[in-house]
Amino acid sequence: MPASPDTSSPGLTSAASGLPVHVPLAVQTRGDVVEGVHYGSVAATSADGSLAWEAGDASRPFYPRSALKPLQAVALVRAGLDVPSELLALAAASHSGGPEHRDGARRILALHGLDVAALANTTDLPYGVAEREAWLRSGGTADQLCQNCSGKHAAMAGVCTLNGWSVEGYLDPEHPLQRLVAETVAELTGEAPAAWTTDGCGTPLPAVSLAGMARAYGRLARAAANDGANGTPGAEAAVARAMSAHTEMVAGEGRDVARLMRLVPGAVAKDGFEGVQLVGLSDGRAIAVKISDGGDRARMPVAVRALAALGLPEAAPGGALAELSATPVLGGGRPVGTFTALDAAFPES
Repeated sequence: MPASPDTSSPGLTSAASGLPVHVPLAVQTRGDVVEGVHYGSVAATSADGSLAWEAGDASRPFYPRSALKPLQAVALVRAGLDVPSELLALAAASHSGGPEHRDGARRILALHGLDVAALANTTDLPYGVAEREAWLRSGGTADQLCQNCSGKHAAMAGVCTLNGWSVEGYLDPEHPLQRLVAETVAELTGEAPAAWTTDGCGTPLPAVSLAGMARAYGRLARAAANDGANGTPGAEAAVARAMSAHTEMVAGEGRDVARLMRLVPGAVAKDGFEGVQLVGLSDGRAIAVKISDGGDRARMPVAVRALAALGLPEAAPGGALAELSATPVLGGGRPVGTFTALDAAFPES
């Protein structure tokens, strides 16, 4: 029998006491045996932003990672960002690094009299598999435009020029731009961030709750459906409409969040590293998913099952989102099991 962990260590005891209370959300079966289990938490909010139901712990702070980008884009629009709709979608994107994405980031910079030297994000290869392979075949190497956050960074640098703020240092948490982002995040989520750190691309990253993030996405999607019907839309509506209209700029061809937004009219969807998925619906309802082990494969099947529990017709069995709800497990090239969300974790729709 393996030795029990030494819980006498103060560090281990402290870490264990702070663990989220996640629950089983998705399983992989091979034959009649459960081969793998993903734990996590889900929050579902009503049209008014209140918590409709939760699985696991919807109130514990977590890092939304790139799912924060639409909220950051709202702050940018409020600060004067005025670019074509496809470029606004790119500002909220974790793009695949294709030519249209790299060129789009350059266009945002050029519209504000800037070039790539203004970017402060990290370098990387394209995020999309096909895009990465094509880039490498052409002799490309990791750079800032390929990095999946380059649209956001180009827009952040551009907004600084509009407001007379220093472009240099735009990632500093005390920079006027980042203070505005922090205020916007608190407003849209309805809560003050519990902590701050730095995201992979270098931007300040708040810890908020799943319920708060779901509330924010419901607000964005509802604004797109209602705001600006007879005039210029507000910032929330502008961002949500841009994302829904240009799904290929938000992600890339073949990416699941792009497919979901095409299949569910008016939906606003965004993924984030470490197993995060947000979806806002046009009536103001929303779901937020966090997979505890950070595994990407569970993110979308769990999100679709949560949408089914909200009563979304497209997420019902056999609905338009069926292709995103489960995947076959192969053995010898033929299906021998499934990977799917665990029904017991969700309320009846």
